[in-house]
Amino acid sequence: MNLRPQSLLFLISSSFFLILMSARSAHAQEKDSMKVVNLNEIKVQPHAPNGGIERMPDIHDHAIYAGKKSEVVLMEKVNADLSTNNTRQVFAKVPGLSVWENDGSGIQVGVATRGLSPNRSWEFNVRQNGHDICSEIFGYPESYYSPPMEAIEKIEVVRGSASLQYGPQFGGLLNYEIKKGNPDKEVSVESYQTAGSYGLFNTYNSIGGTSNNFSYFGFFHHRSADGWRENSAYNIYTGYFSAEYKFSEKLNVGVDYTRMSYKSQQAGGLTDMQFREDHRQSFRERNWFSTPWNVASLNIEYKFSPKLRIQVKAFTTIAERNSVGYTKAITLADSLNPLTSEYSPRQVDMDSYRNYGAELRLVKRYLISGRENTLAAGVRIYKGNTDRKQLGTGTTGKDFDLSLTGTGNFGRSLEFSTDNAAVFAENIFLVGTRLKLIPGLRLDYIMNSMEGYINTSLTGSLVPDERKRLLILYGLGSEFAVSSSTELYANYSLAYRPVTFSELTPSATSEVIDPNLKDASGYNVDFGYRGILGEYFNFDIGVFYLLYENRIGSITQNGNLFRTNIGTSESKGIESYVEFNPVKMISPECRFGNISLFASNAFIEAKYIKWNNPSISSDPVKSIENKDVENAPRYIHRFGFNYNLKGLTISAQVSNVSSVYTDAANTETPNASGTTGKIDSYQVMDASAAFTFLKHYHIKAGVNNIQNEKYATRRAGGYPGPGLLPGNGRTFFLTAGIRF
Repeated sequence: MNLRPQSLLFLISSSFFLILMSARSAHAQEKDSMKVVNLNEIKVQPHAPNGGIERMPDIHDHAIYAGKKSEVVLMEKVNADLSTNNTRQVFAKVPGLSVWENDGSGIQVGVATRGLSPNRSWEFNVRQNGHDICSEIFGYPESYYSPPMEAIEKIEVVRGSASLQYGPQFGGLLNYEIKKGNPDKEVSVESYQTAGSYGLFNTYNSIGGTSNNFSYFGFFHHRSADGWRENSAYNIYTGYFSAEYKFSEKLNVGVDYTRMSYKSQQAGGLTDMQFREDHRQSFRERNWFSTPWNVASLNIEYKFSPKLRIQVKAFTTIAERNSVGYTKAITLADSLNPLTSEYSPRQVDMDSYRNYGAELRLVKRYLISGRENTLAAGVRIYKGNTDRKQLGTGTTGKDFDLSLTGTGNFGRSLEFSTDNAAVFAENIFLVGTRLKLIPGLRLDYIMNSMEGYINTSLTGSLVPDERKRLLILYGLGSEFAVSSSTELYANYSLAYRPVTFSELTPSATSEVIDPNLKDASGYNVDFGYRGILGEYFNFDIGVFYLLYENRIGSITQNGNLFRTNIGTSESKGIESYVEFNPVKMISPECRFGNISLFASNAFIEAKYIKWNNPSISSDPVKSIENKDVENAPRYIHRFGFNYNLKGLTISAQVSNVSSVYTDAANTETPNASGTTGKIDSYQVMDASAAFTFLKHYHIKAGVNNIQNEKYATRRAGGYPGPGLLPGNGRTFFLTAGIRF
């Protein structure tokens, strides 16, 4: 779908205004002396125009973020549908964030940037409170757990340059910071109850506070609904508790624990014809999914002196991934057998994850030629274990049931383990009063092993395999202060993505795995200009380049599928966020309220530039060279406004996303089962209004997908059901809450 003329006009006008105001600010700076940056001070950001978006400070949580492209989403200022974790609304002001919207329950967040796959956010290093929460960071980096948005204080997004501090994934860092106990009260309570379309009920209740040196916070969350699509009912329960104790001015110790469990019915995919006829329909009522999830951490901070402090985080994830269902192509009906009057047995798959790790980080400030510089360094140890059992023969029933029938054995049983040790460091060097240079280095040792069987035949057992590698990443960032509130930034950082467990395992006896399969590698480059002008203009406009070498895929060789490193892709483009408050530009106070307008835009060109199959590389029909990368939109545009008057907030936004190809061959016409083919562009509009009264009471109402747009964001070849997966149609919600 093409960008609307009014949207294009808004973008051009905002860009022109930015140029004029930046020139004015730079001229003013010529008359005033530049304030020297002192890294002992916290980097204070001027108030943004109602935006709810900030940048990471130079140093935060014992890590360096200077010279990196970043966004911090302040949830207190986000007027979105939090009851269903509506990701396109929460991340509306993060430019270029691609969202998979097939999971209307909001249980699994699937996001990515720069042409990468949003599949359960696996190209990000996903964390909660600064520690891992995904299935297995190297072998299976998918995030089945996402915290309820009501419980989050802020979300930190750092692009690919985060690879030096946090390791694998080209996408960078996605960190959810959970709320903490109110520092000014011994007891503080929040309670929000939401009802909505299609049987939605959501309850969030929290308690927290501080007494002397002890602080605590906990919440209970439950959400259930019949689901917008047929056969998409779900219920989810999440509990969390954290406690911190300040033993002295130097020592602080904290712990937290998260427990989530849910059961979700999987409506499955559709053919394109079925989608056009009725995108709410479903032909899979016996498919279910469940992931009990436990995450715990211990955090110790010690301040040796004003110039040296350390942090130790120890963490663990104990979790499962369980599914049962009829997994055949959508063209095969899941119907009763006329001879037995029963359905076909369902397939049962079960994963078990046991992960343990610890990170020690330090921040050291020191002088060189009278200028304070800062070193952030650390070490990491990690051990992950995955027990994967698949292709079990399940029951013929309809309800969630993981029982096995027949032999009672699984058709595939695999055990994977990962051992990881890493050392990393970054340093801020001050050059003059305006320029910062930030070099960084990371060394990762990774050992993967696997054993088991892929089928029950005589040749099904795998020879135990062990892979070791030592990886070195490095990068360089920089910042230049154009004025006291605007800056140029640039960054170059290497990145990598280890071969995952599923890529090391043949999916069939006829598939051959390249014994020399390599980790994907490449780099991210950022260059941009960002800042705040007064209290009325907030912006971050930049360009990027991402090189992704040794992408893994399958080609046909000697009549068999051969899984190998198929080639190289590149992504380049523009990411732009601007927000303007015209009222505050004229006057700091206005009895008619304030309104802010925002535009979050990305133009992305993601293509394959190298094809590693020389036998057909000269055949333009078969070669993927110069083809678009799958699931990579050409543009992602989001526009909106926020209006505030005393306790009233009204918000609206529109999301425009281009068409995408769903396979590397750029297949235009969908196949019969709906697993490949182009997905059309779409435009979705949302609106909400919130009102706070008598200081403690809160009410919010909203409409998602106002125009009831018929759209889809992904196709699936397997889970959660082969075919085209629709996004939700129009839905409503109403929230009532209290806080005291």
